[in-house]
Amino acid sequence: MQPIAPADVADLLARVAVGAPQGRHRDIAGPEPQDLIDMARRTLAVQGRSLKLVPTWHGGIFDETAAGDALMPAADAETAPTTFDEWLAAQRIQRD
Repeated sequence: MQPIAPADVADLLARVAVGAPQGRHRDIAGPEPQDLIDMARRTLAVQGRSLKLVPTWHGGIFDETAAGDALMPAADAETAPTTFDEWLAAQRIQRD
């Protein structure tokens, strides 16, 4: 997956809302691919929480169909500037 920061989504939505009608907007995504389990571990660490995460692709919302490139944006996606690490650092600052 290529996570996108909420503020980047808001900026894009504001731009689209005041722009000319264009039909379907192309995909949007953050600037770099991330591993979902790794993101969860890093987020918990920033929150000062410890939890054993066991990746599994059997059952649940993220099953085998979500593996590989299934959650990746299209090749022509608009890429937002904020990385997951930048967003995560901002969450740490807001928390302190």
